[in-house]
Amino acid sequence: MSAHMFVDETKERGLLVAAAVVMGPDLAPARKVVRSLVLPGQRRIHFHKERDDRRRQIITAIGRVGVQAVILDASSHRSVKSGRDACLAGIVGHAAKIGATRLVLERDDSTLKADRRLLFEEVRRAGLADTLHYDHLRAHEECLLSIPDALAWCWARRGRWRAAVQRMVDEAHEV
Repeated sequence: MSAHMFVDETKERGLLVAAAVVMGPDLAPARKVVRSLVLPGQRRIHFHKERDDRRRQIITAIGRVGVQAVILDASSHRSVKSGRDACLAGIVGHAAKIGATRLVLERDDSTLKADRRLLFEEVRRAGLADTLHYDHLRAHEECLLSIPDALAWCWARRGRWRAAVQRMVDEAHEV
């Protein structure tokens, strides 16, 4: 059974990256749930722009999907670039550990070239060149990117928001 990883970040309180893992057979049902949460007039869910009651609704729905996640905290890094590099290396390491076949990152044109270069190196270093495929997509192109967006936001907020997603987070590490 193949694992797919969806990755997003928040820079609100230092760089924090969330990777949500969805198993192959769960992709279609998960997409159906996330699409049902997109309101008329929205292209996608952008968690930090939602009201608290909507945030709770989204978290509850995501919790029913059966997603598991890893959180990488790079807030101790002096530069966003070094922190992002450490997080991406950690994500590839986690992909190797769980046997992931696909990695989807939310596309940020300002980091795209550097991300591709680093991913190319890390994927090969991990021996995954023939098994792990990665893409950079915009959030409206892959609705499941809403999941790590929500998880990263909640984790960074701490308190009740972190507690609301704690059971979905298998691992949390500083990098």
